[in-house]
Amino acid sequence: MATQSKNNPAAAPTGELSHFDSTGQAHMVDVAEKKETHRIAIASGHIRMKPETLSIIQQGNAKKGDVLGIARIAAIMAAKRTSDLIPLCHPLALTRVAVDFSIDEAKASVICTAQVETVGKTGVEMEALTAVQVGLLTIYDMCKAVDRGMVMGDVRVLEKHGGKSGDWVSLIDQ
Repeated sequence: MATQSKNNPAAAPTGELSHFDSTGQAHMVDVAEKKETHRIAIASGHIRMKPETLSIIQQGNAKKGDVLGIARIAAIMAAKRTSDLIPLCHPLALTRVAVDFSIDEAKASVICTAQVETVGKTGVEMEALTAVQVGLLTIYDMCKAVDRGMVMGDVRVLEKHGGKSGDWVSLIDQ
């Protein structure tokens, strides 16, 4: 089993796509009757690059500036704008967006992890995923002059907490 709901085994996906109505038309899910709860999502992903590119990032001497600092701001901004990018996402009042970067020198990679929180009626998985992907895209943009072969991957939700389905934690790679 690759994933599970840690505290609520009944919270497994139903197999039904919630963004389609009974006639198959796309719609925004009605969350009016849901309870407001503290909701948290954590997502991550990585970008692989040449060791020389990673060294430029670590030394902080990229021509465009502080790569990870700018990528962090871009990721936070992206989380706040997710509903403008993903057509059926609800606009949410986020209460927290934290973005961290770690270096894996052995794999010449930067790992981006985003934790997004709200108190609301729907989860923040899409906001966390959007933050990670835009953070990684920003690293690519800032470093593409020296390394066009960078590869982004493994963007995924690691955890979600809150709401009717409760807690869910990915068991992949754990």
